[in-house]
Amino acid sequence: MLLAYFLAGILPKSCFCAWNHHHQHRSTFRSVLLNRLMELSYALHTGVTTHLWLLHHVLGHHHNYLDQTLDESRWKKEDGTKMGVLEYTWSISTTSYYRGYQVGKSYPNLYRTHLAYTSLTVAILVGLTIYLPVQALFVFILPMIVGLMITAWATYDHHAGLESQDDFLASYNNMNPIFNFLCGNLGYHTAHHYKQGVHWSELPQLHEEIKDKIPKELFRSSLWDMWTLNSVYRFMTRLLGIAT
Repeated sequence: MLLAYFLAGILPKSCFCAWNHHHQHRSTFRSVLLNRLMELSYALHTGVTTHLWLLHHVLGHHHNYLDQTLDESRWKKEDGTKMGVLEYTWSISTTSYYRGYQVGKSYPNLYRTHLAYTSLTVAILVGLTIYLPVQALFVFILPMIVGLMITAWATYDHHAGLESQDDFLASYNNMNPIFNFLCGNLGYHTAHHYKQGVHWSELPQLHEEIKDKIPKELFRSSLWDMWTLNSVYRFMTRLLGIAT
């Protein structure tokens, strides 16, 4: 039963990873307390604790993604060649907290908050493991490890192989409506990097304003296309009046 729960949770918790990402860019609540409680929940589902992506991703990757010598999510090996997806996934997931620490040196207040809530998360996990070790393993620990690795894996297709100093040439885009519904418009990735402060709900509008500047080869197909390119899906969306 626990194994079934763990396996069944992989896809929905992958989506949680995307929404955690959005929360790190634009906090969900005005209340600090509510944001911290949400981040604690995200941490126990995705393996990404308070402010980790704020440091690693928002203040790190978004500032440095055009420079593979600095990018916290760099896809290039030291010899200049492109990593494969498995190597990249391992590299980013295993170095994420260390690279977050490196960025945190420039933002000590943010890093102290990150450290405090990471410590709280670890304490909760230790307590749960002592009380119910098997349940803690399958309900929290394994999903957290997998969530962090899925987060890293998902970002490979955003930039890998694109080396440019131009924001409009450095990101791949995924226009699939199901993907963007589940992940909060992360497929509009050029727009996301062009103006990272834009709320996730406004990315399609921003994309419309800049799409003529994005080369056609930077629009990628998706596994989700097998669902959205069939006649049944198109009929249902027309019937329900849903834009695609």
